Amino acid sequence: MKSLAQPVWQKTSYANLIRYVPSGTYYARIRIRGKLLRKSLNTDLISVAKLRLTDLEKAERQSVENKDAITHGKMTFNQATETFKQRIQGDASLKPRTKEYYDQRILALFKSWPGLGELELRAVTKTDCLDWAARFGAKASPTVFNHTISILRGIIEVGVECGARYENPARFIKRVRERSKKLQLPDFDQFLEFVAEIVQSGSGFSEPCAELVRFLAFGGFRKLEASFITWADCDFNKGKIIVRGDPKTGTKNGEYREVPMIPEMLQMLKAMREKRSSESPESCVMRVFECQKSMDRAAKVVGMERITHHDLRHLFATRCIESGVDIPTVSRWLGHKDGGALAMRVYGHLRDQHSVSMAQKVSFSKPSSDKIVYMEKVA
Repeated sequence: MKSLAQPVWQKTSYANLIRYVPSGTYYARIRIRGKLLRKSLNTDLISVAKLRLTDLEKAERQSVENKDAITHGKMTFNQATETFKQRIQGDASLKPRTKEYYDQRILALFKSWPGLGELELRAVTKTDCLDWAARFGAKASPTVFNHTISILRGIIEVGVECGARYENPARFIKRVRERSKKLQLPDFDQFLEFVAEIVQSGSGFSEPCAELVRFLAFGGFRKLEASFITWADCDFNKGKIIVRGDPKTGTKNGEYREVPMIPEMLQMLKAMREKRSSESPESCVMRVFECQKSMDRAAKVVGMERITHHDLRHLFATRCIESGVDIPTVSRWLGHKDGGALAMRVYGHLRDQHSVSMAQKVSFSKPSSDKIVYMEKVA
């Protein structure tokens, strides 16, 4: 007798969830408006499949509703935004941090334009877009403004593609010129006064705030990176710190890096560890993750230009280059992956200044008698 063939598809105890036997992969089997949809969930774990099934079913039903609305000439800004966000999330070329930034800009767009989400796309006019741009541009930085109008155009373009409207009125908004921020960093003495003022502020968080300022300046970390560094990441024997970033998304470029401890960093961390010896290796080194108000107050008291958390990263790079560290090495410590191209654009002038000062030590004139005596002693 011939054996009966094994079924290719296997039912599960969950509605709309089936398993493809040859590969073990789970599939969604959904009927929407009479149409049967079968789509891979790209996993052989049923726990993961259940979660993805719920998301997929919601997205597919929303997509059908959007298409129905477009068929009748209606599509709200919210509906177009959902499609735009799905495209962003599905773009493999974008980093997780970039996708998060898109979400932040979309929230800012809706906050700055009340009632936008419920508007039909065909009702958004050129005048509406220009009026919003005038209000938003008066408060936003050039970079934020340009990024937000790009998102506005992208969302409306979804409606144009779907036939909900003929043209994109946001194309009439002009981008503004972005100028590189001029670095006005504190000198050595100013930085010491700046940190001392934060410590003496009298706040209950004055000491942790001062630690964060030193930590960012001595290591060149991004503010978010610093918040995830634990005592286990600090290797006192080898004198280095491992920067891993967010456990979910990693660092900005997606890879961990090692930053050597400069003498001031090593001294500070050892003193901190002695005071907090009872903390586990998994405890965060920093006790606060933001201190802009304390920094603003201290800068005003000291009489120096206001600086941000990211400016402390610039300060680290500046001190390194002024101390003679080459730009490719500094770039690697900062976590850049371009071999130093970005660092050259930002800090190249410092290298030129350093080269000029070093050139002043080179001379072809006859050395003085005291130098001759010194050279003979050395010989």
